[in-house]
Amino acid sequence: MNATTIPQSKDRRVDHSALRTNQAFIIGLLILAFVLNAPILVAFVCAVMVIGTLNPSAGLFKAVYFYGLKPAGVVKPDVKQDNPEPHLFAQGLGGIFLLLASLALFSGASTLGWGLSWLVVALAALNLFAGICVGCIMYYQFNRLGVPGFTRAPLQ
Repeated sequence: MNATTIPQSKDRRVDHSALRTNQAFIIGLLILAFVLNAPILVAFVCAVMVIGTLNPSAGLFKAVYFYGLKPAGVVKPDVKQDNPEPHLFAQGLGGIFLLLASLALFSGASTLGWGLSWLVVALAALNLFAGICVGCIMYYQFNRLGVPGFTRAPLQ
């Protein structure tokens, strides 16, 4: 633990079904955007991710889970002891990449734009299908190095 680390509480929980629903929407909509050559859809996913990072209760894809899929019994909760901050960092990083992708696509640099979009798809798929959150790994490394703002260490 470094000097900027916040003491950990054992009651921190994250519903990983909400995270997986979010990832599935990101993957599905970005692939659809590519197939339809619809940069506006990339910009939409970007907006959802950035808004959901800055205000987690306003995350649209997670809201579909919490207010639709979960109550209907379509997706069961998977609540785990976990820190939400690394997941929000990962989502925010994805949102930044999609912002850059959107700017590239709208300015005619389609190879760069679609490449960045596919990077987000690949990282979301790695998390969804293999449980490897690259943004979370980065967050915890920044915490270990004492980078300001990265205050949560992995739960023990």
